[in-house]
Amino acid sequence: MAPPEQLTAPTLQDQLHDGRLAGVWTLDAARSQVRLETRHTWKLLPLHGFFRQVTGNGAVTPAGAASGVITVAAGSIDTGNPKRDKHLRSADFFDVANYPDFTYAADSVSLAGSGVRISGRLTVRGRTLPASFDARVSIADGEAWLDGRLQVNRADFGLTWNWLGIASMHNTIGVHAVFTRT
Repeated sequence: MAPPEQLTAPTLQDQLHDGRLAGVWTLDAARSQVRLETRHTWKLLPLHGFFRQVTGNGAVTPAGAASGVITVAAGSIDTGNPKRDKHLRSADFFDVANYPDFTYAADSVSLAGSGVRISGRLTVRGRTLPASFDARVSIADGEAWLDGRLQVNRADFGLTWNWLGIASMHNTIGVHAVFTRT
């Protein structure tokens, strides 16, 4: 199915405040994607990975307040390099034995520019910090598509391993989330 047309801010505001979007929404894991984007080899080369296991849900009140949670299995990282993936799962990075999941809990959604600003909390390796990002929203036929990019400094979450300074500390988490009304 092709993505629905992106909503303009006024249209989205109307749908949020007139109750059309009220209800419980569930993440369609098969059609959603959480990506990790960074640079390595002294910031010369891009590195892309995907988290293969993601779950989530959200809710919109009749008054238009929105909240939700997306949970990512840290051990499901796939960069296309099994040796690197094993290292990312180790205590040097994600420490999946002790911290199997990352979570993003959205506390509020507000209109921003041509989309929305999602404000919430990101938890990685047991550390929870405020995190906000802008996203485009498309809604049609009982589905809501959210596309955004969250900038993260991995050192803020204790992921400081960096042999010879080879890896960037600045990362982008790309989110393509498809929610269906339940």
